[in-house]
Formats: sequence, C-alpha cells, structure tokens
Amino acid sequence: MPGAATRPQGCTNFKLRQLLRRVGSHYDAEMAQCGLKTTQYSLLSHVLKLGPIRPGDLATAMKMDASTLTRNLRPLVDAGWVTLEAGADARSRLVHITDTGREKRAEAQRHWKAAQLALNETLGVERVLALHALVDDSLELLAALPTPGAGEDE
Repeated sequence: MPGAATRPQGCTNFKLRQLLRRVGSHYDAEMAQCGLKTTQYSLLSHVLKLGPIRPGDLATAMKMDASTLTRNLRPLVDAGWVTLEAGADARSRLVHITDTGREKRAEAQRHWKAAQLALNETLGVERVLALHALVDDSLELLAALPTPGAGEDE
C-alpha cells in the first residue's frame, strides 16, 4: 500500500476538468476565427468521413446520445453545411455533408491544425504523445466501469 506521500493528492476529476477547460478554450479561440465551435468541427469531420450516415449511427460513432446529436446538428443544418435526407425507408434519415460543409470543414481544419501545432509547441511533442497514450490506456481500463446516462456533449 503506497504511503500518503505517494498517493495522488486532490481530486482527479477536478484536475482533468481544469486541463480540459484550458485545452478546450485554446481550441475554441482558434476555431472561433472561422465561425465554428470545436464540437461543430468534430461533427462535420465525422459526417465527412462516415457519411451519408444515419443519425443514430453517427451518435454511436461519436459516443454521444441521440438528443445531443440532434441539438448539435441543428446549427449545421441551418447553415447549410449538412442535410438530413430520406434514408432507405420512410422512417429513416441520413446525414449528408454539403459542398459548403466540405469547404467550411476544410477552412476549419486549417484552424484546428494551428491550434494543435501551438499546443504541441507549448507542451512539447513528447508530452502530447505521452498524454495521448495515457488517455487511451485510461479509457481502455475505464471501459469496464458502468456508464449510467452515458451521453457526452461534444
């Protein structure tokens, strides 16, 4: 059993939230220059890569619940960057990215890259790689835990 000096001090959840807020605000500031939120960029990227795709499948791929996806899709539909079109039957729909959505995503990708490169420069590539590995390993270990109400706002 580790001694008190070798045990983590403070709340891990609080520390992670601090880090996420700081990193998120860094990306948000860069993405705001092209008029997108980071969640919208992520959604456009997923639709570009996976689409046309059923909303439920998109929500699953992005690890968010259907109501969160619907709420996040609405501004993209209103802007004309994605469309919801009829699917294989009368009850299904498919999310498609439009040509203007592809253009907006390409513009946003340049800003995302600038944010990523600045973060790499500030933290150092080795630390970023280690952080990615730690997050991936932690997610794998935590996958066994129950996730009540598992819906994430992305």
